[in-house]
Amino acid sequence: MSPFNKQELWVVSSILLIIVLVSLQNFKVSVMRARDNQRKNDLGTISEGLSRFQNDFGSYPLSSVEGKILACDPLQEKDPQGKPTVRYSPCDWGKDALADELDPKYPAYIKTLPSDPKSQEGVSYLYFSNGSRFQLYAYLEVEKDEEYNIGIVGRGLSCGNRICNFGKSSGDTPLEKSIEEYENELLQKKMNN
Repeated sequence: MSPFNKQELWVVSSILLIIVLVSLQNFKVSVMRARDNQRKNDLGTISEGLSRFQNDFGSYPLSSVEGKILACDPLQEKDPQGKPTVRYSPCDWGKDALADELDPKYPAYIKTLPSDPKSQEGVSYLYFSNGSRFQLYAYLEVEKDEEYNIGIVGRGLSCGNRICNFGKSSGDTPLEKSIEEYENELLQKKMNN
């Protein structure tokens, strides 16, 4: 003798299925939020390291064409006038340190530059700098996140195989326009005053 008849068993099974499906969706969103929180923490860590670098050197590391930090594998050479100069290679996210590469005894600003939690799937961080300002970008998975920035999306910047939608920058540098655009605006305002 069964404690449930067929109709009751069907209703209970349906309710359990609905609960499982809702729970799975909530779990998926929780995992996405956890990755987004990691991205926010990573950009905070990188931003703090860049600020310490700037305090020591008087400028931020420049950026490479592909949006990486130019501060690794220094190559000492001479410029056309014969003055000693140093050329840096792009640092790899998740592999290289942000450090004074010419003084290995000096503590690293960041022991290992963080990489995006989905870097194995082609998602990455993006860095721009002219030495006096920097912009750092990431892709957040949850569009309803309060820090999701539609202005950044409008720029169409590639955080690997995703469009960037979150960022941090130095000082008052806006994220919705390029550093060059912003500095040109500042120059225009200065000329108009």
